[in-house]
Amino acid sequence: MPPYKIFTDATADITDVFMNGLPEVDVVPMNVEIAGKDFVYGPGGNITVEEFYEMQRAGSFATTSQINPEVYREAFEPTLKAGIDIIYLCFSSGLSGTIQSAMLCVDELRADYPERRIECVDTLCASLGEGFLVHEAAKKQAEGLGFDELIKWVMLNRFNVCHWFTVDIFDHLRHGGRVSGVTAAAGTLLQIKPLLHVDDEGRLEVMGKPRGRKQAIKLQIEKITEGWEPGIGNLVLVGHGSNPEGAETLKSELLAACPSADIHTLDIGPIIGAHTGPGMLAVIYWGTNR
Repeated sequence: MPPYKIFTDATADITDVFMNGLPEVDVVPMNVEIAGKDFVYGPGGNITVEEFYEMQRAGSFATTSQINPEVYREAFEPTLKAGIDIIYLCFSSGLSGTIQSAMLCVDELRADYPERRIECVDTLCASLGEGFLVHEAAKKQAEGLGFDELIKWVMLNRFNVCHWFTVDIFDHLRHGGRVSGVTAAAGTLLQIKPLLHVDDEGRLEVMGKPRGRKQAIKLQIEKITEGWEPGIGNLVLVGHGSNPEGAETLKSELLAACPSADIHTLDIGPIIGAHTGPGMLAVIYWGTNR
């Protein structure tokens, strides 16, 4: 059976520590524009998570863009030349056209390397939801799943990756067109911390409007206790956008509700942070209430 490597993109927010002990996963960097400057986030990049949120807190808004097909070629081609096949687990098509750029590159590479296999898989996940699925796929690769088996496993299990997150401020949702100016103003006045999730089409959807951080965390705990399926896996991710105190509170509440959970706390990076802003909190888990 020919060897293969998993690729993902910087949206996944995975770290070396989180992926420690698993087969190597290559990450394709992505571009983010903030404060009138262009940056690269990911391997070889020139902006850190901390620097990004500092600029947001200073009043700057950010935008992101699709990965250029040439960037994909630079990332993929050395692996193909080495005689290794590729499975690319991509940012949700419900939130970005990134997978379309990837497919343009893949079509060319298939013609150039007909003896190799390269497949793009739409994770229908975002940020640490994507990273969660990448981590679990790498575990399956380590267990011996072959190329086609892994793709089948991802396609079957991506709908069980549950993302529930709350946003601290409306400014960046408004700037990105996710909510209207009137909604943002009213939400800010009432101290609403909207509860969002990623639906089965990989899109963001507002599911609740709790008032205050305490109530928002309570709703997140309710969601995981309603739908968590530890029989699939007990990994749980707590993600935060420059909000370590909130993340610690959420983790403590989760441990009380789900004491067998294997909880990891990770940063939510600039690609999703551009739209959600500083202060957001997320919980990601295997479950039935995506």
